[in-house]
Parts: sequence; structure tokens; C-alpha cells
Amino acid sequence: MTEQFFKNRLKVVELASVLAGPAVGMFFAELGAEVIKIENKKTGGDMTRFWKLPTEDSSSPYSAYYASVNWNKKTYLLDLEESEDREQAYALLQNADIVISNYRTKVAEKLGVDYPTLSQINPALIFAQLNAFDDYSERPAFDVVLQAEAGFLYMNGEADGPPVKMPVALIDVLAAHQLKEGILLALLRRTQTGKGAYVSTSLFESAVASLVNQATNWLMASHIPQRMGTQHPNIAPYGDMYTCSDGKAILLAVGTEKQFKNLCQVLDLSEILTQLSFSSNVERVKNRAALNALLAEKISVVDASSLLQKLEAANVPAAAIRNMQEVFELPAAQSMILEETMPDGTVSKRVKTVAFEMDER
Repeated sequence: MTEQFFKNRLKVVELASVLAGPAVGMFFAELGAEVIKIENKKTGGDMTRFWKLPTEDSSSPYSAYYASVNWNKKTYLLDLEESEDREQAYALLQNADIVISNYRTKVAEKLGVDYPTLSQINPALIFAQLNAFDDYSERPAFDVVLQAEAGFLYMNGEADGPPVKMPVALIDVLAAHQLKEGILLALLRRTQTGKGAYVSTSLFESAVASLVNQATNWLMASHIPQRMGTQHPNIAPYGDMYTCSDGKAILLAVGTEKQFKNLCQVLDLSEILTQLSFSSNVERVKNRAALNALLAEKISVVDASSLLQKLEAANVPAAAIRNMQEVFELPAAQSMILEETMPDGTVSKRVKTVAFEMDER
């Protein structure tokens, strides 16, 4: 039912490039909406068409990056500075339900695809605007700029190392979720009022909204979060990694006293449960190094597979450290893959942006 929800009911026009905006467009495509993507003819289309790995075909008009958020869209290459192409865009926009744009305000006004102009053509239009900072900022930015500006870069990395960029453009992904939520609310309101809406979010606001506990650690406890590798400032052992006898690494994420007790029983460490240093989460955070030394010694003589099985049976959260190949060997990950044959015959693959199901039980 999910993939048919908007079939023949919703038309989306995407005036967005790179990742966040196109991810929103793909979300609606996965739910059955008609999605039209307008790309800049002058530059050869969305810039991510050219963001290729050295192993990719340099002559192909598609890249793996581009494929990641562009599925089941009708693509038009138009130069909106040319009147004929702009009129073609207006024809596509005239009966659209949603427009997704990441043009900066002055550029959108110059091209005639700003909200005031398009709402005159289509008063019921929901115009979804994605900015780097706010509606009025002309400052250019990509995801990593916001990772730096919103504190993520400062917090990420090893304690004795420099800040480290996250390996996924997560701020773009988070902003896409914010924009989707705003659009869905605007659609709900339109069913009640018949009115269109201007919906906007920024990468910066989306990033700050996602700081959650790290923000409150500062706002309430005056603690500036520091780089801790995979460790957690408030919980131990949580995010800590250990090497097993077969050389494979595992990670623990112990969040409750019961889970810690069960962990100690699995590792034959029950005697430390009565020691003040490990008697509560607060004490374990204070004595993290000593605790990790004990855990590492026990874990080093057990193979990863058998230990993970025992931990799962004991209801202790733990995981193997998987690379991308290993991730997509899992059936649950395989079920998330979407394929599409492109006009040139290229078979493109990506993962779904929709990770929920809805039925009428």
C-alpha cells in the first residue's frame, strides 16, 4: 500500500540539486507520486552527475552519487534563463501540488521560480524551500560546512585527533526529513482549507535540531562535548569497541543496569557488580578506562560470532563492525535496494528513503 499512496494523486516538481532536496523528491516518488526533476541544461544537469569515483565510467551521464536520491523521476534539462525553457517549466508547474527548491532567493527571483511568482500561477501550490542558513542568506554551503558550523565536526573524531567529517552527508539527510514533515503538514492543511503554503527549513536549523542530548549537555550542564571516538559522554560501556580472539571487532551499547549485569554474567565478570567503581552508570562513566581493560581482557579470548550470540540471548545490545559489503549481505539491507534502468541502459541501484510500511490492519 505504501508505494501506491500518492499514485495519480500528487504531482511534485523538483527544482533542487545535490542531496537534500532530491531526497525529498525521491521520498514522494517512492510513495507513488509523479515527480518531475528540472535540471540546469547549461551545466549539464545536477552537479552530482559528475561526482564520480575513479572506478566509475567517466562518459556516463550518471554517477552512483546522483543515483542515490534520484529514482523514478521524469527529468527535464532546461535553461531557465531562456524564455522558451522557462515557459516549459511554467507549464510543468501550473498543476503541480508541490515544488521543492534549493535555489537561493536572489537566484530564484532572477529565474522567475520564486514562491511569489509561482503562487500567482498556482495558488494552491505548496512551495518547499531548502536553505543553507535562512531565507535571506546568500552564503553558499554544502553539508560539511554545516557539520562545522553546527558543532558536529568539532565533536567527531578521536580524543587525541583532529575533527573528522561524518562519512555520510547527514545534515542533508536530516534537513530532508524536516522538509518532508513540513510538506506533509502543509498537505494536511490544504485538505482542510484548500490553500497552498510556503514551507521552509535550513540545513543549519535541521542540524541544531539534531544535536539533542549533546545540546542539552551544554545548555543544562555547561559541558562542551569533546571528541571521544565512538564512546558516549553519558553512558558506559556504550559505543566502546573490543577485539575478539578471531581478530574481529564488536561494539557494546549497554544502557541499563540489567543489561550491564547480564553482560557481566556472559563474560564471567559478576564479581565486579559489587565493586563501587562499577556499581552504577555514573561510576562506570568515571571509571571507563578500568572497566574497558577488564572487558577487553575477557572479550579477547572469545570469537565474535559466539559472543554476539550469547549477548543477544542475554538481551545485551551489541554488534559486529560491518563494512558496506557485509551490510548488503544482510537480508534486511537487501530488501531496501531499489533498481532502475536508465535511458542509456545503465542499471542504477540505491537504497530506499522510505523505511516504513503502512497497511490497513
